[in-house]
Amino acid sequence: MAIFEDLAAEEDRLDGILAALDDAQWAAPSAAAGWSVADVVLHLAQSDEAVVASAAGADLRAGPDARATAGAGASVDEIMNRLVHAERAAPAEVFERWRQARAAALAALRGADPKQPMAWVETPMKPATLATTRLAEAWAHGLDITAPLHIDFPDTARLRNVAWLAHRTLPYALSRNGGGPYDVFCELTAPDGAAVWRFGPETADSAITGPAGSFCRVAAQRLAPEDSGLAVRGPHGDAALRILRTYAA
Repeated sequence: MAIFEDLAAEEDRLDGILAALDDAQWAAPSAAAGWSVADVVLHLAQSDEAVVASAAGADLRAGPDARATAGAGASVDEIMNRLVHAERAAPAEVFERWRQARAAALAALRGADPKQPMAWVETPMKPATLATTRLAEAWAHGLDITAPLHIDFPDTARLRNVAWLAHRTLPYALSRNGGGPYDVFCELTAPDGAAVWRFGPETADSAITGPAGSFCRVAAQRLAPEDSGLAVRGPHGDAALRILRTYAA
């Protein structure tokens, strides 16, 4: 399946970048508040290990898991932060842990029943959709790592997966915010500047248009909607842009 190949390619790119970092760069602050580069990679490793656990039948929303041990009422972000703080290690150890975890997670996703949703943090997902969320996270955290270190991290055609995911979650997000669901048409210019990616019905009365890279950064909360240069129209276009996410929460 193409999404698994794209996930592998995105993680391979990040692997190559990480392999070239020195200890000072691993210890440097990332763009993820309060986390070093090593912390970001540790979080990716922990998340990929959760994919493996889900594939093995674990219920990530109940029992003696991160949510239970991190404190009642804690948000997902708080839980992830506590897990990172609890398991910090030397860069070489963190890097190897992530390499093993990402390979195991990809194998688990490839081997899972494609029609059977897998447990995840907020809602069960089919393997292909979960793989798409993993690609989105690897890409977003790649931005967190490379931007402060001034390392080139160009957009690729793999962002189509991220854009699809962001559009797919819009009906849920609009409903959660008390308005919808409503159809929103998205027309995005691909990173090559030539291709155009379209999501949703063209007859929708609301739309978001502009560069796919900006759309994906807004969805990943790496760019403020008002700074994105994206255009909106219709009664729900502005609301859709403000709540755009790459996850169902």
